[in-house]
Amino acid sequence: MLYHLLRPHMEEFILFNLVRYLTFRTGAALLTALFLTFLIGPPLIRWLKRRQKNGQPIRDDGPQHHLIEKAGTPTMGGLMILASLAISTLLWADLANPHVWLVLGVTLGFGLIGFIDDYLKVTRANPRGVPGGVKLLFETLIAAGAAVWLAALQGPTLALPFLKDVMVDLGAFYPAFAVLVIAGSANAVNLTDGLDGLAIMPAIIAAGALGLIAYLVGNAIYADYLQVVYVRGAGELAVFCGALIGAGLGFLWYNAPPAMVFMGDTGSLAIGGALGAVAMVAKHELVLIIIGGLFVLETVSVIVQVVSFKLTGRRVFRMAPLHHHFEHKGWSEPTIVIRFWIISLVLALIGLATLKLR
Repeated sequence: MLYHLLRPHMEEFILFNLVRYLTFRTGAALLTALFLTFLIGPPLIRWLKRRQKNGQPIRDDGPQHHLIEKAGTPTMGGLMILASLAISTLLWADLANPHVWLVLGVTLGFGLIGFIDDYLKVTRANPRGVPGGVKLLFETLIAAGAAVWLAALQGPTLALPFLKDVMVDLGAFYPAFAVLVIAGSANAVNLTDGLDGLAIMPAIIAAGALGLIAYLVGNAIYADYLQVVYVRGAGELAVFCGALIGAGLGFLWYNAPPAMVFMGDTGSLAIGGALGAVAMVAKHELVLIIIGGLFVLETVSVIVQVVSFKLTGRRVFRMAPLHHHFEHKGWSEPTIVIRFWIISLVLALIGLATLKLR
């Protein structure tokens, strides 16, 4: 919005020239989202506490100490992330860019699914919420719709990392691939969100890496230098990622141990969907597996645990997802969280390194 309002007056006021620069608007979006989260956070948390007298229902099949330590903590804190992210993006992004609307639509769509799930959990005092099949159905519809739109903008293609100028035409399989990337990313972040601060920092790190990738692939000169696929307009998603980083940092202020609020599915599904959508637009879907490697590990731990138990009756991990396994081994919650943050940072740097491995 500000981009369109200020740009016609650049010759009259020299400071308005700053809106021409993507880097400036990315930084402005980050700071705006951070400020909005600090503004929205306290009253939202107070409102959630009044509405949720017993807080988020804690699963009784998780670590037993969570039933005591985390009881009464309100959920749906993802609302402050979504509000700050959306407002900041609308203020600073080029709203004529269809990629911005695509990613924002996926984010808010997945956030709505998560909100309904959280609402049912709280009102029914039941940690199950929306049945998994129903959630997956609507996630599939949103991701497939985004894929159809993206295919019309870019074509149904997949870029392969480590190979320059190699594009695979997925054709009719493109929507299914998009569902795998976007819905898979959303649910992976959701599985990781089990300890105070655990999911949000890796999401911030991933958003930073993807924002840089989007900026580079959206610039013809940098894309040619790095020998990656040039995606016209993708650079504008750096503004979106900047807003996501700012909103995430603001939320972490309230989610740091001991958490004042949980993001809930409202936040985790939205953030995961956003990361998947940005990776799709930037043609770095496979690199997302590396950048979001922590989320992948958490998801794989659940799959391995379930398959092993059903086939052999034995568990590979003491408890899944993976962070609960380390809790059962005696690691403290802050130790697990910080070590997982370090792993996320290393994986993001490895993912960024693929830009030069051509």
